[in-house]
Amino acid sequence: MRGRRPDRVGGAGDAAGVRAWALGDAVAVASPGASRRDRLAIRGSAKCALPLVRYALAEAGPTYRPFGDAELVRAISAGVEGLTEAVGFSWMVTRSAPPPRGEAAGGGEAGWLGARADPEIATLLAGANPSSYAVPGVERVSRWAGVRDVSGELVAVAADAWSAPTVGLMAGVATAAPARGRGLAERVCRFATRALVAEHGRAALMVDDWNDSAIRLYERLGYARRRVAANRLGAG
Repeated sequence: MRGRRPDRVGGAGDAAGVRAWALGDAVAVASPGASRRDRLAIRGSAKCALPLVRYALAEAGPTYRPFGDAELVRAISAGVEGLTEAVGFSWMVTRSAPPPRGEAAGGGEAGWLGARADPEIATLLAGANPSSYAVPGVERVSRWAGVRDVSGELVAVAADAWSAPTVGLMAGVATAAPARGRGLAERVCRFATRALVAEHGRAALMVDDWNDSAIRLYERLGYARRRVAANRLGAG
């Protein structure tokens, strides 16, 4: 391993700023602006991943955050100087569209919202999910699904954001506090998941490990959970 230089992996992604490297059984892919962060996806054994991450960060720059399976990220945290481990989270994915079901009480059907709904979406997120990475107007947050109550007020949303040709990513899930407990989040997520699977073949999302209620919801919709984590340079 000593003295071996990682191989640069070329491809069509280079045009969008995506770069990839390989060393032994490890692969690292640098994606700028993925879910509002510059990310370095890493997989493989720790033996190969550690020197590969050092090399990739030297080329890609300090804004990139390595992420991957939690066990591998812990090894990278311990073995690459200057990295600290960020809070763990889970990557969840499904290849099966959840079956339709009867609507819950207290709202209409879920559907895609037009651009005129952006101010309503922003207001809902500010109150119900202020830490959401997906918000109207952010690059590659392409569209929003929503549910309105009987008065026409927007009460639940989910975004199609940062999707790729082979996987549709759902983000920005939120339900207005007064409307919780009626199954509205499940309704909008079921709709969005069915659309993403139909269009991309897979649907995926990221969820905080502490959010048990959200994880149970996504599991009911058929998502399988994979524990991951992320690094960053420095303590901030």
